[in-house]
Amino acid sequence: MPLYREWSSDAYSLAAIWKIDEPEDFFQSKIEIISDIKNDKKRIEHLAGRFLLKYLKQDFPLLYIEPDEHDKPRLKNNEYYFSISHSYPYVAVVISPYEECGIDIQSWHPRMKTLQDKFLSEKEKQLFGDDEQLLTMAWSIKEAAYKWQGRRGVEFSDHLIIEEILQNKHDYDVRISLNINLPPMKIHAKAFMEKDFAFALIIKDGHLSINK
Repeated sequence: MPLYREWSSDAYSLAAIWKIDEPEDFFQSKIEIISDIKNDKKRIEHLAGRFLLKYLKQDFPLLYIEPDEHDKPRLKNNEYYFSISHSYPYVAVVISPYEECGIDIQSWHPRMKTLQDKFLSEKEKQLFGDDEQLLTMAWSIKEAAYKWQGRRGVEFSDHLIIEEILQNKHDYDVRISLNINLPPMKIHAKAFMEKDFAFALIIKDGHLSINK
């Protein structure tokens, strides 16, 4: 069972990363969902993400996931808040009974240097330099923040501003300014760099419990 990691993102929430080594029918048989996604890789990612939700919460009502008016996946009445991310062969999810969620995982991207103008301001670029792995992590941080806030029409370089990033022994503490409404909202993230990928998730009150 290729469970890469499982942890608590706060006192009530759960998160996990799975490495896909199984065939498609493994996930399909576990969740009893048939996907009509045509692309083989995207279809197995979709199924694996929903399998992982069920792995963390056996009572998770997968069949009732629907996009809201901003296309953010939700359950009716927000029975659980959740976020899913995939970057083959990895899938990451976070589930909370009380709080909005945002998580993102990104396998290393060799073109991040050329893409950075699309999601980083000039000031933010100084935080990450030209390091492809740090730039990939920056993208992951912004994707997690975007999923957390859940609205369309958000420009990464204008509305999701990474103001500070502090490196710890095993992770990074990140402070983000969400500049959609005034006054701007301050949110926090934890970011990590692993052998094969970077990932980030939004955390409540700047606290995170994780088992390395």
